[in-house]
Amino acid sequence: MSKKNSSNPLSTLAFLISLGLLGMGMWWLVNRLELLGNSGDPIVTNAPLNNSGAVAPGGNGGSNLGINSTPDSAGLGSLPAAPVPNASPPASDPASFTLPQSIPAGITIRVGGSTSMVQISQAFKRGIETRYSGVAVVADAKGTGAGIAAIAQGSLDVAGISRPLTPQESQQGLAAVPVARDAIALVVGRENPFSGSLSPEQVAAIFQGRLTNWAEVGGPNQPIRAINRPPISGTHQAFKSVVLNGQPFGTTGNIITLDRDATTPLLRALGGDGIGYATSSQVITQQTVRIVPINGKGVNDQDYPLQRVLSYAYRQPPNLQVQAFLGFALSQEGQRAMQGQ
Repeated sequence: MSKKNSSNPLSTLAFLISLGLLGMGMWWLVNRLELLGNSGDPIVTNAPLNNSGAVAPGGNGGSNLGINSTPDSAGLGSLPAAPVPNASPPASDPASFTLPQSIPAGITIRVGGSTSMVQISQAFKRGIETRYSGVAVVADAKGTGAGIAAIAQGSLDVAGISRPLTPQESQQGLAAVPVARDAIALVVGRENPFSGSLSPEQVAAIFQGRLTNWAEVGGPNQPIRAINRPPISGTHQAFKSVVLNGQPFGTTGNIITLDRDATTPLLRALGGDGIGYATSSQVITQQTVRIVPINGKGVNDQDYPLQRVLSYAYRQPPNLQVQAFLGFALSQEGQRAMQGQ
């Protein structure tokens, strides 16, 4: 006698329900992926991270170093982007300058100003002349004050300045945009026996004539010669603002003020008992001097206390040469050129 095949109705019902749930799950997953693809909020796999390691808001991969971000975000010149005491805000919005697609051949851009910005100006010169055929950049440096005067006279288009514009200069129609931050380095000669660290207060006291012997700061018992830059120097003015809090330099006999704003004569004048100051980029690779730590910090440390803003000044409204130079300087390409990349 043959046995009939039979099925359990409950098992069949459970099987059908499982198929239905599986199908609904697949339908939901496909539609969810489609919504994600159309929502403008996809999963980001190459976004920049913030300091906590989380995806930064608005991150879409890569870095934004262009004119819509502050120059500080690029880490310019490998220096920290820390606030600079007594530095006034820029008189012009960097976002108003954009990288030009082309520049008419035959134009010349005249650049001068701060001796602290020679390397930056030369980097922009090379970048602009490489990018735009037939365009020349004539770069010279005779100091911040001389550069500002030349802009006012119309003999320069752009001048590097290592201090903020004064209210009087702004009232004359001058404006400035920041391009980098820099550290002011205190330097001594290699043969100087002092090997310690100084505080900003001690540095101020040295250059105001209140500390005149190295023994007073932990060094040998010998007089200190303080080598000062001339008042026309932007670095002199920045030092006065950042280190001396706007107070005057001293007039004691051990403070020697140079006749011209140049770093090489200053370094030669240090000897075994002198101390001077310069923009860090000009002395960081020098073999004849040592940079003195400030509060135990070096010029490349994030919290190095003696920093300033480096800017380019121009006369408003900006002419074609100004727009071209600053458009390049504030672009991603210009920022990379300044960093030697």
